[in-house]
Amino acid sequence: MPPAADQPLRILHAVRTPVGGIFRHILDLANGQVDRGHQVGIVADSLTGGERAAAALAEIAPRLALGVHRFAIRREPGPSDLMVWQKFARLIGQVRPDVLHGHGAKAGVLFRLRQRTDDIIRVYTPHGGSLHFSPSALPGAVYSRIERAMMNRTDLFLFESSFARDTYQRLVGTPQGLVRCVFNGVTADEFDPVTRAEDASDIVYVGEFRHIKGADLLIDAVARLHADDKAVTLTLAGDGEEMAALKAQVERLGLTHSVRFVGHVKARYGFSKGKVLVVPSRGDSMPYVVIEAGAAGIPMIAANVGGIPEIFGPHADALFAPNLVGAIADAIESALDNPAATQERAKALRHRVFLHFSQKAMVEGVMNGYRDAFAKH
Repeated sequence: MPPAADQPLRILHAVRTPVGGIFRHILDLANGQVDRGHQVGIVADSLTGGERAAAALAEIAPRLALGVHRFAIRREPGPSDLMVWQKFARLIGQVRPDVLHGHGAKAGVLFRLRQRTDDIIRVYTPHGGSLHFSPSALPGAVYSRIERAMMNRTDLFLFESSFARDTYQRLVGTPQGLVRCVFNGVTADEFDPVTRAEDASDIVYVGEFRHIKGADLLIDAVARLHADDKAVTLTLAGDGEEMAALKAQVERLGLTHSVRFVGHVKARYGFSKGKVLVVPSRGDSMPYVVIEAGAAGIPMIAANVGGIPEIFGPHADALFAPNLVGAIADAIESALDNPAATQERAKALRHRVFLHFSQKAMVEGVMNGYRDAFAKH
């Protein structure tokens, strides 16, 4: 039997890689659900995330009645997935959840392999994932086919942006299950202002070093500005698989005195290290860094991709065409040459984030989705 409307839920979240915005979303969501009296657990890959993931999971573990569980979950589909699914199935039998909530493509598939029953709903949040692949390329074609096979084994789709919802329906199809859009949200203390560091560079990048995030494009834009006799300085705050390549790019372009790497730091510390935050993504669904920076009132310019325009709303004059070095360079120059207008836009964006992107609204939206799915189920 499904739980009564006023009954606390037993909720099990799963994610493959416990890093970045997707992991932050799960932690915030889990904390909010526990605060509302629900029993929550988290499943995550044991091969990735390193010390930061281990520390974050250790911190939240005492609050999780259904526990923290880590399995080796590989990125690409393969024979090992059968063993992982068996572990998932045993865990489901042990903790008896009401809600299976898979985040990202791999965890979403593993949870939705479970057969439909009256007492459990299967929930999926893609977080971009397989939706970033072109269906005309082999990986995209494979992932689209898997998504299509899983589509109607899903009781509730929770998209974090209208962009993600529309992309899913264009690439995969229209689901039979419920579809809801619930924006990512930030906590109240993230609206506190950030004090700019004395050694702040002109611009700053905060995030993972992955191709899709576009840090290499930003470095090329800085090189172009230098070629035009505009000696812009850049701080890169983050780490990831492209760290070595980015450092080599900086050296090759002769920018070692203008570009510094400060490693992985907390977002707000990273924000303090520059006058303007640049988000040069090639693709994104609903990036937390944009919401966090908006909440803190950080002057910011960003690529016009994915769900970023949904965050900026009427302030889209701060968005530049994606994947174009010249467009990034022009936006940087404009932002630095017009500091008063850039700061005024940051103030207006902070108010918009306060109204539409709070953790409270996110948690309540997700919980309403669960209840609606049970009602339909």
